[in-house]
Amino acid sequence: MPDQWQTFVTYALQFMAALFVFVIGVGALAVVVMYVVDITQTEHAVRRNYPVIGRFRYLFEHLGEFFRQYFFAMDREELPFNRAQRSWCYRAAKNLDNTVAFGSTRDLRRSGTIMFVNTPFPTLSEDAVDPMPVTIGPRCRKPYTTPSFFNISGMSFGAISRPAVLALSNGARMAGCWMNTGEGGLSPYHLEGGADIVFQMGTAKYGVRDLDGNLSEEKLLELSSHEQVRMIEIKLSQGAKPGKGGILPAAKVTEEIAKIRGIQAGEDSISPNRHLEVKSNAELLDMIERVRGISGKPTGLKACIGAHQWLDELFAEIRVRGVQCAPDFMTVDSAEGGSGAAPMPLIDGVGLPLRESLPLIVDKLVEYGLRDRIKVVASGKLVTPTDVAWALCVGADFVNSARGFMFALGCIQALQCNKNTCPTGVTTHNPHLQRGLVPQEKAVRVMHYQKNMTKEVGVIAHSCGVQEPRQLRRHHARIVADHGLSIPLDKLFPEVTSRFAA
Repeated sequence: MPDQWQTFVTYALQFMAALFVFVIGVGALAVVVMYVVDITQTEHAVRRNYPVIGRFRYLFEHLGEFFRQYFFAMDREELPFNRAQRSWCYRAAKNLDNTVAFGSTRDLRRSGTIMFVNTPFPTLSEDAVDPMPVTIGPRCRKPYTTPSFFNISGMSFGAISRPAVLALSNGARMAGCWMNTGEGGLSPYHLEGGADIVFQMGTAKYGVRDLDGNLSEEKLLELSSHEQVRMIEIKLSQGAKPGKGGILPAAKVTEEIAKIRGIQAGEDSISPNRHLEVKSNAELLDMIERVRGISGKPTGLKACIGAHQWLDELFAEIRVRGVQCAPDFMTVDSAEGGSGAAPMPLIDGVGLPLRESLPLIVDKLVEYGLRDRIKVVASGKLVTPTDVAWALCVGADFVNSARGFMFALGCIQALQCNKNTCPTGVTTHNPHLQRGLVPQEKAVRVMHYQKNMTKEVGVIAHSCGVQEPRQLRRHHARIVADHGLSIPLDKLFPEVTSRFAA
């Protein structure tokens, strides 16, 4: 028996030695092949000058994203969202204790920092009230009334996955907020959760288009027949890519998504950069009245503001026609807004950020006597209570967030939204990667995130001495100027008076 064992050990060692030699040989051969390929190719200078070794540059460049995120970046350093912002969203979504210890890591001396003005006599708990209901489109056949000031912004089925849509729609129902479909059309998964739906009609009119890409009145009427579809949002432009239509890479255009959108599967889904039948304010108002007349539901606009002379011309045209022709709401999208895919020159350099465009549009509405007629929805990088409270102070009636709710779903800011490789299943249609996102579990997190946001914006409001968040005004906040001292928001954006009689 010992001899047999010794023989077995001997053979095992010989096999392992042979395997080791084989692996070394294959490895050496691979190195030789890579060396020959690198030194003869002409596309990459680093690999040509430093064959084999030069390949590590690309590996280190890729790994650098993760090392910076988890090891080297400070809590307030990262973009587009830093660790402190993401951590608040994660804790709120999990309904965990969101208090912090020792002191703030936020630099209160930095230009642009928002600070709220607390009162010595804050609102007592028994004096606080829930957010008051607001009605959008009171003149419509089917107006929409909701108390929720924090809602889910447009994310198309296609840009995000089926489990993500299901989780958001169920979470929105539980939280009592609305969910915007994004321009990718109304899917069964939007309806399945039972949430209030804002249908976004993009420039390609996915879901309500005929074979030629024009608006189909029959399809719009059919879509509007769903009780859950509460409003129609006509998208003019998006903050991340103003001047360019939606982009869904071919890898994400599945048979199901293609059927919902009315396009070919496996091909890039590229929307026109504007509505083909709208080339003036007069035609824009015609479209609004047409859509509102067919649907019977509040109809508004979504736009990233750039050349603000357009606002004067649009509002002047409304005054000439009569306020009944005005959009029922306007969604102001920030140039800081996000997207699944956008050209870098547009995402970096075109459009106004919300800190300029939101007060501008609110003041223009007041100037033209349209502030009560048109409700304002603020959108773009508003993911924490401070962000949302600021928007309400400036004059927004509602705040939409997409990326905040993506964090609630488990997004880790891997920056792979434009690919089909999202590691958390939020923006991929790979079934293996989608397994990680369980809609029933994530819906609860979506609900908690919305509820905790509402609660903590209320905490800020009560500290400022008002009963509920929509009572916040510009004098309740200050902003740090370039000299390091803060100035009141109502001095930076003084009160505007209407040029028209009430």
